[in-house]
Amino acid sequence: MASPRVFHNGLVLTDRGFEPDTCVVVEDGHVVAVLHGEAPPAGERIDLGGGWLVPGFIDVQVNGGGGVLFNNDPSPAGIAAIGRAHRRFGTTGFLPTLISDDDATLRRAIAATREAIAGGVPGVLGIHLEGPYLSPARHGTHDARQFRMPTDDDIALATALGSGVTLVTLAPERVPAAAIRSLVARGAVVSAGHTDATYEEARAGLEAGITGFTHLYNAMTPLQGRAPGAVGAALDDATSWCGIIVDGVHVHPASLRVALAAKARGKVFLVTDAMPMVGGDRPEFSLYGETITAVDGVVRNAAGALAGSALDMASAVRNTVRLLGLPLDEACRMAAQYPAEFLGLGGTHGRIAPGYRADLAWLGADVTVRGTWIAGHTDA
Repeated sequence: MASPRVFHNGLVLTDRGFEPDTCVVVEDGHVVAVLHGEAPPAGERIDLGGGWLVPGFIDVQVNGGGGVLFNNDPSPAGIAAIGRAHRRFGTTGFLPTLISDDDATLRRAIAATREAIAGGVPGVLGIHLEGPYLSPARHGTHDARQFRMPTDDDIALATALGSGVTLVTLAPERVPAAAIRSLVARGAVVSAGHTDATYEEARAGLEAGITGFTHLYNAMTPLQGRAPGAVGAALDDATSWCGIIVDGVHVHPASLRVALAAKARGKVFLVTDAMPMVGGDRPEFSLYGETITAVDGVVRNAAGALAGSALDMASAVRNTVRLLGLPLDEACRMAAQYPAEFLGLGGTHGRIAPGYRADLAWLGADVTVRGTWIAGHTDA
């Protein structure tokens, strides 16, 4: 058994906020003690240099990174490359996200994720299937030619991962309630997105088992006075979670502050919707044979529509403080604890507490990432 690792000389994010004079003891991939003013055990010392130690970030919507798009490289190596790219920005847990595609690509993506989990690829928590059960009216950068209604065989395939988390984004007005219930019964987390649903249709989806909304406000019916739409259903519902992209482009900060005011604390979390340029060295990539380009950090297709983002999770945390006015501790919870709870992992991931996985991020000045640990293993 390896000797303990003791993190010290920093501010540690606990349930009470950032705490000084606190040591975190890690053994066998888990936090075994959080000590306040007590003498730590013997072991390897990790000096945080006065920085912040926070739970590693969890991103449930990662289309790509490090020059790799999951749709184009649905392989364990592709998943590993995406994970390495995002780990530089504090992400220690992620769902590689498949944009609507054909059955062959879907099968390869699920098989690759299964193999990546079995092979211990750092950080991979499962898979996010963003489609193909979406609305043509709100397709965004998805290829609407791939959209369809799910059959029983589709549901069996979508839930065939076998380990880890499966998140399915669908349009509730396009998918029968019985199919949503079947996905949930087979273990999937189901989220509404790319949807043209009325308020009533979104409510019916929630009653069938939907528990989240994918990139709130984007690619969904807006909130209006006499037509609350999917956004109104999301903000009105007390139990569901909402993922938000805080890049100053996808959604106006005022709209995001409205969502934070409407939803209970813990029900709004950060996502990146990241594309291959995050952690990569090229500003463009190909999707469905079309060139997608990032200009000044904004990712668009040839028609000028937003096509994912060039956002990393550390930047999302910084933007949450700067644009939304939240304190750093809450921004970090929105990047770690709350997405873990959404995925059903709130008892093992997303907090620095005894018994939790030692997935950690060390933040320095200006919320730059100085180091990460996944199950206690450093990225150095």
